[in-house]
Amino acid sequence: MTHKILAICLDCGDTLIDEATEDKNDQGISMRADLIPDADKLVHALKERGYPLALVADGDVATFENNLKPYGLYDLFDAYAISEILGVLKPNALMFKTALDELDIAPEDYGKIVMVGNNLERDIKGANALGIISVWINWSPRRSKIPADASEEPQFTIKNPMELLDVLETLENTL
Repeated sequence: MTHKILAICLDCGDTLIDEATEDKNDQGISMRADLIPDADKLVHALKERGYPLALVADGDVATFENNLKPYGLYDLFDAYAISEILGVLKPNALMFKTALDELDIAPEDYGKIVMVGNNLERDIKGANALGIISVWINWSPRRSKIPADASEEPQFTIKNPMELLDVLETLENTL
């Protein structure tokens, strides 16, 4: 099946894993964490539907490996843009462009990409700046729930991961 949406970019903290459950070592590396409810089901459903996946996340590679590999999720991603490697944090465009370059997606097709994240200031603003479809997961109590300005306003808001499938269905039918 061919999709109108070319790829899905996912943040990790409070998008896939519950940051409140992280067990960090002395260097601040998260050694383990619980998934937020249904995050694993979402990633598997996206893969089963044939969407290329990119992890676009601020933090250390070890944190994401430690938190996602035990659930069999880390290796399901087709591309990785991790701030430790790139030396910048979202909303820096390099974070998004790196992932999309790895997926061989041209800038003129960024409007067919979905970015899902919990942070208005980083995930949503960064996606919006590049014309990427922004989906805010309003799950965690730890982040601002009020956009600072129009650049942080998400195109879609979901409360739990599986709601993304409905958003994708809507997008597939309207693009």
